[in-house]
Amino acid sequence: MKQFFFSLSFLAFVAVTAQAQGPVMTFEVTTIDYGKIEKGADPVRHFKFTNTGNEPLIIKTAKGSCGCTVPTYPQEPIMPGESANIDVRYDTQRVGNFNKTVTLTTNETPDTHTLTIKGEVKAPPTQESVPVSTGGLNGGH
Repeated sequence: MKQFFFSLSFLAFVAVTAQAQGPVMTFEVTTIDYGKIEKGADPVRHFKFTNTGNEPLIIKTAKGSCGCTVPTYPQEPIMPGESANIDVRYDTQRVGNFNKTVTLTTNETPDTHTLTIKGEVKAPPTQESVPVSTGGLNGGH
């Protein structure tokens, strides 16, 4: 009976240890809402993450869902316990609602993460034109 419990304990230890191996990319948030912003507003948002695993994390690729969403990411390995950012730039010259994604490929298992940005770019207020005064009925004389 003791041998059975010892074997069971050993298998549980091996299972837990096996799960904790390798890099683990842990994000503070995976969706950022820009809210309602003006056309031409600050286009960059930062997704902070930490490698909570026990091996270096390597980001292989980061791809935006369209040309208006451009991610930048660390090219060097992120060591266990270290933090870094994925910076995402959205083209805030495009007026209207948006909901875009960035897909990351890493050396983890599974190897992909999806980040989301959303919001609304408002058109600048239009200025109404007012006719220039001509000086009244008598032409300003």
